[in-house]
Amino acid sequence: MKDGKNIWNKAMRKIRNVIIGFFKPKSFYHKIYCSYWHHRFSTNKPGKHKNYYTAVPNRGARIGHQLANWIAGYWFARQFGLEFAHTHFSTKQWDTFLGFGENEISVEALLQKGFKKVRLPLFDESNPVEVALNKKIIQSYNQQQVIFVAEQDQFYKDQFGVIEDIQHKFYHATARKDDKLIFSKENFNIAIHVRRGDIVAGQENKNPNLLLRWQDNKYFENVIDNVLNNISFDKPIAIYLFSQGDPKEFSEFKRFDNIHFCLHMNAMDSFLHMVYADLLITSKSSFSYKPALLSKGFKICPADFWHGYPSTKDFILASNDGKFQFDNLKSLA
Repeated sequence: MKDGKNIWNKAMRKIRNVIIGFFKPKSFYHKIYCSYWHHRFSTNKPGKHKNYYTAVPNRGARIGHQLANWIAGYWFARQFGLEFAHTHFSTKQWDTFLGFGENEISVEALLQKGFKKVRLPLFDESNPVEVALNKKIIQSYNQQQVIFVAEQDQFYKDQFGVIEDIQHKFYHATARKDDKLIFSKENFNIAIHVRRGDIVAGQENKNPNLLLRWQDNKYFENVIDNVLNNISFDKPIAIYLFSQGDPKEFSEFKRFDNIHFCLHMNAMDSFLHMVYADLLITSKSSFSYKPALLSKGFKICPADFWHGYPSTKDFILASNDGKFQFDNLKSLA
């Protein structure tokens, strides 16, 4: 029965994605939502209820993508003057691991209290007209108990806007007592994330989305060379490469001393090590961007990325050829 429900839900998500994809470019897109028409015919009287906002982590996506959804919900709840309601990740183990559901009321709990879900149209956060429309829709429900649900994959560019909150949740999560690392405290541990897996197939079938995410091994070699040739550290260097594939696909990296290939480590353990690395070298991937937001170490990240970075000394941006300014890293080393 459970498998049948999952298949049904998956089919419904696909159908909805097709419908939204068809109507989104249209000027009348927002009019396909019941919430829009509620706003048009509402008397909009003052209300007494505390309402909520949530975003559903995309069940068909990987954890980096799901985290982007969750963070968008957390951020926009604040922007719209609403409380945040937690929606579980596709695997609840990630809720526990991240601590993101702790001390947050869940959508399920609110539904049991009589709240109802109301879906909002997608909006461009940089478009004041679209933002204002969502605010008007929200205000039109101020006499009801409502959980506003962001449309799937509502985009939020500068995800670092919630960095303090998500760091607090992660480092105070009950799961931290079970953390196990292969790093040695005697070393300065450098973690590199090289996105492969699905992105390799994307180069072969010319998937435009995956083509944008591709970085060849030379980029990461250049970043490491620039670190090792320009920065002096008090501890011995240990390098850990997190990716997928056969070791021969990363043969260029064998020239670096004390390098460890973590090609078969599971996603959660890889994520954990990226968070705790002294220096994290990210790729054009949400899977290493999110650990960078949680990390209290140094981060070297591709400047050409679709999410923003905070203007802090621990985030160092590299060009497409792996070059970056050393000043901040030198001051922190």
